[in-house]
Amino acid sequence: METPSKQVVAIIPCAGLGRRIGGVVPKQFLEIQRKPLLIITLEKFEQCPEIHRVVLVVPPDHIETARAMSERWGMNKVDKVVAGGKERQDSVANGLGELPEECEIVIVHDGVRPFVSISKIQEVIAVAREKGAAILAVPVKDTVKRGRNGCVDKTLERDSLWAAQTPQGFRTDWLKTAYEKARRDGYSATDDAALVERCGYRVTIVQGEESNIKITSPEDLAWAEFRIKEEGL
Repeated sequence: METPSKQVVAIIPCAGLGRRIGGVVPKQFLEIQRKPLLIITLEKFEQCPEIHRVVLVVPPDHIETARAMSERWGMNKVDKVVAGGKERQDSVANGLGELPEECEIVIVHDGVRPFVSISKIQEVIAVAREKGAAILAVPVKDTVKRGRNGCVDKTLERDSLWAAQTPQGFRTDWLKTAYEKARRDGYSATDDAALVERCGYRVTIVQGEESNIKITSPEDLAWAEFRIKEEGL
């Protein structure tokens, strides 16, 4: 099969240990309705025709587990399984180092966000191709307060606030430049878009989905199990 000269590659960081959920098994490997949470996420990228390859980033001592799991469940687009770092940013950086030269657009998606729709992945890719950088985000519904010393310092203008999600898509050269600058400056952020923004690149917002939650707590896990059982995902 001919390899496309301009590829879209997804980096799926899931190198955390999931301490907030508890237990000895990292949450991304927990089974919901007999299917690992990570596989439910990977299936969306396996089924998305615009995605050519997937680079999976996992805890260092779970590389073989993740590789065998991917093979067992038919995740044929998983091209590399690499060790994560201490923080999420370190893990994504490790994934960036494994991208093929043909990669034009890189998509970064949390391994424990299993409910993103394929159509939203496609939308992020399309906007990233056109604009250079795109993220999924949803408008903030609650009133947001900025606190200081246990008291309200300021009430923020809700109409201008968005809660960022993944996937986030970027021109590969933009994201590599942003990560290299962050490394030189010793700068860290909680998402990839923040690194790109500080380089002066404009990031376009794509309307996200309320159901595209990150599984971080036992309550999230219970909700995910209910939804998967109800919808047969």
